[in-house]
Amino acid sequence: MGAGRPTDYNQDLSDKICERIADGESLRTICSDDDMPNKATVFRWLAKFPAFSDQYARARDTQAETIVDEILNIADDGTNDWMERRNGDGENIGWQENGEALRRSVLRIDARKWMAGKLKPKKYGDKVQHTGADGEGPVQIEDKGAYDMARRVALLLAGANDKPA
Repeated sequence: MGAGRPTDYNQDLSDKICERIADGESLRTICSDDDMPNKATVFRWLAKFPAFSDQYARARDTQAETIVDEILNIADDGTNDWMERRNGDGENIGWQENGEALRRSVLRIDARKWMAGKLKPKKYGDKVQHTGADGEGPVQIEDKGAYDMARRVALLLAGANDKPA
C-alpha cells in the first residue's frame, strides 16, 4: 500500500512544483499526480513558508513568459489547419479549412493571452486609458497626501450624517 500524498513541506518537492509551474503547467494538473500534495496542502505551505511563497511567485512570473512562448507556437503551427477532401471513390478532390482546429487554436491563444495578462498585468494586461470629464486627454490625478485624503474622507462621512433619512 502506498504512503499517500505528501503533506510535509520539503525543498525538493517545492522545487518540483515550481519547476512545473514555470514550465506552464497548472497547479491543478500538478496536484493531480499521486506523488504530489493536494492543492490545499500547497496553499497551506504558501501561507506558512515565506521562502516557498517567494519561489512560487517567481515561478508564476516565469510561467507568464512560457505562456507567451506557447502563443507563438500555437499561432505558427498550421499542422491541422487543412483537411483533405475526398469524393465517393476516395479520390482527393482538394483541401478545405479545418474550422474546428482553427477555432480551437483561437481559443487556446485567447486563454493564454488572458492568463498572461493576469499573471503579469503590467506587461501583458490590457491597457486602460482614462479620459477626463470632457472626454479628452488623460485624467489628471493630484496626490495631496494622506492627511488631506483622510480629511476629505472625514468631511464626506460627516456630511453623510447631515442628510435626512
